[in-house]
Amino acid sequence: MLFATNGMCQTTSEGAEPARPFRANIFNKDYDVLLNINLYDNDIIVPGQEVFGLMSGYLVKTGTTFYWFVTSAQISDDGQQATLFLTNDYGSEDMTALLTCDTDSTYTLKQLKGSTLKVPKGGKWQKLPKTLTLKRKK
Repeated sequence: MLFATNGMCQTTSEGAEPARPFRANIFNKDYDVLLNINLYDNDIIVPGQEVFGLMSGYLVKTGTTFYWFVTSAQISDDGQQATLFLTNDYGSEDMTALLTCDTDSTYTLKQLKGSTLKVPKGGKWQKLPKTLTLKRKK
């Protein structure tokens, strides 16, 4: 049986299968970016980038083939936050970000250090805000 605690991500009662908030497809409509992650099994294959093998996930702007790879991640002891290590698909930029599961369907991605997170838009680079809200895709 699953239940929510103080608006946080789902946890489970004793004996139940644990909730997995960091196995998700989460999306920001304003910037049209998708974060596809599985920080538990690290079994994500980036479309068109199969040569890199299995990863923790990726961030992509819809309609493009430019990716930020989630090369590794560490989930906090309370299971509500994860530190993500990302690199762009050119390998020229990398960054560290904190992903927080705010509710069962809402997440916050906060850039901590490294390169600025940016995605292609109209032939130019669009910088994403340092803090970005994402929602679970239905």
